[in-house]
Amino acid sequence: MRRLLLALPFALLPLAVAQANEHNHAHEDEHGSLDAHEHGAARLDVVLDGATLELQLESPGMNLVGFEHAPTSAADKATVAATRRQLEEPQALFGLTAGACTLSEQELESALFEEAAHDEQHADEADSEHSEIHAHYQLDCKKPSELKQLNLGELFKRFPATEKIQVQLIGPSGQQGVELTPANAALNF
Repeated sequence: MRRLLLALPFALLPLAVAQANEHNHAHEDEHGSLDAHEHGAARLDVVLDGATLELQLESPGMNLVGFEHAPTSAADKATVAATRRQLEEPQALFGLTAGACTLSEQELESALFEEAAHDEQHADEADSEHSEIHAHYQLDCKKPSELKQLNLGELFKRFPATEKIQVQLIGPSGQQGVELTPANAALNF
C-alpha cells in the first residue's frame, strides 16, 4: 500500500502539468502572448499573399533605441525620433527589391514613441515595464514575382543591439521559420 501512495504523485504529475498548461493558455488569452522579453532578440512575421506583403516586427526597445525608460532628455527624444524615422523605411530595413512594392499602411507602436510631457500614462508604462516596439507594414506589390529574398542586413546594421530575429514567413513557397543573425541575414521567399 505504501508503494502505491508513493507512486500516486508521479501518476498525477501529467494531470498537474496539463492543468498548469491550461491555466497558462487561459492567462495568455486574457493578457496576450507571454513571449519572453529577451534583449538582443526580436520577432518578424512575414506574409506574401498575392500582391500584398505584410510584415510585423516586435522588438524590445533596448534593441532599437538602446534603452527602455521614458525618453525625457533631449538626447533620448532625439534617439527615439531617429529610430522612428528608420522604422518608417521598411523597404530598406527588410532589403526588399527596389520598386517591387509600395508602402500602403504603416503602424508603429511603443510607449517610447509617446512624448513623456504629453502622455504621463505612457511614460509611466515605459518606466515600469520592459518597453516593446511593434511595427506593422502593409505593402502593395505590383511585381510580387520580383520579391526573391528578405534581407535583414540593413536592419542589423542600423540596430546593432539586435543579435537575432526569429522569422516566420508564409509565401509562394510555403511556410518557413528561421532565426536570422547579422552573419546569416537573408531568407528566400
